Amino acid sequence: MHPVTCALIVFVCTFGAGCARRSPEPAFTLKQVGPNAWAAIDNPKATSPAASNAGFVIGDDGVVVIDTFSTEDAAKQLLAEIQQRTKLPVKFVVNTHYHLDHVAGNGVFAKQGATVLAQRNVRGWIHTENLRLIGDFLTPELKALTESIAAPSVDYEQASHLYLGSRAIHVRSFPGHTGGDSIVIVPDARVAFLGDLFWRNMLPTLIDASTKPWVESLDAVTAMNEPGYTFVPGHGAIGDAKDVAAFRDYLTTLRTLVSEARTQGNAGDALVQSIVPRLKEKFGQWEFAEPVAKNNVLETDAEMSGMKRIPLP
Repeated sequence: MHPVTCALIVFVCTFGAGCARRSPEPAFTLKQVGPNAWAAIDNPKATSPAASNAGFVIGDDGVVVIDTFSTEDAAKQLLAEIQQRTKLPVKFVVNTHYHLDHVAGNGVFAKQGATVLAQRNVRGWIHTENLRLIGDFLTPELKALTESIAAPSVDYEQASHLYLGSRAIHVRSFPGHTGGDSIVIVPDARVAFLGDLFWRNMLPTLIDASTKPWVESLDAVTAMNEPGYTFVPGHGAIGDAKDVAAFRDYLTTLRTLVSEARTQGNAGDALVQSIVPRLKEKFGQWEFAEPVAKNNVLETDAEMSGMKRIPLP
């Protein structure tokens, strides 16, 4: 199941009709990625999974949380894990982008006094664009719940620098997955949280994507970080520079194949049929390869033809 679909089902199940049963397993697995820095990796075995990755960094006088999962339940689990490790307050939450599976738990931390911040476009899209993505799943109750997600109270255009006492956290905006993506760099831990600009060994959601600037963003991100950095993706296991390069290769391969097929006059089903087998040959072992490859091809074709619908600032 694709992460966007999974997030919607989790959201409906948790806040809407209710789940028939709840898993005793936690929504995520914590992995320490540096001194006082943790990644929370989605646990797909949970009945109510987190549906995305998140993380947190503990500094001298507070905590920064990166993304807040697809439900408040998962966010509460993350808060409990933080409180087991420190009595310091969560001062900041950084949303790497607006998609529901990364922001639905914002309110859990906002109620604790945390400041939620994100790239400027996220505040404008967090309700309207998520309602659009829910589409046929939308009910009046779900609409109200989506509109109640805590929006960022602080925004930035290109960069923001947060300080937890002596510990610096650098937040940078890069285009690609959406028009409001951010990464979070922790220099003293040599770790970068890349949000959905990086998917490790799985095909990405391209519903809001512009793949040309996305490739350029990945080049910039890898160039600005020294060798030996750990990269936390928005989906999938923790990776390194080679994993980021492999994901970049997927995007460039997809673009090349779509461009060649378009040049040969292929369109629609013919375009998909000429490309998907070649994608599967190279990336067939990646998660979501079967259901997502077709959509990736069509969405890239729409991007190249100028017909792609993407959110506007």
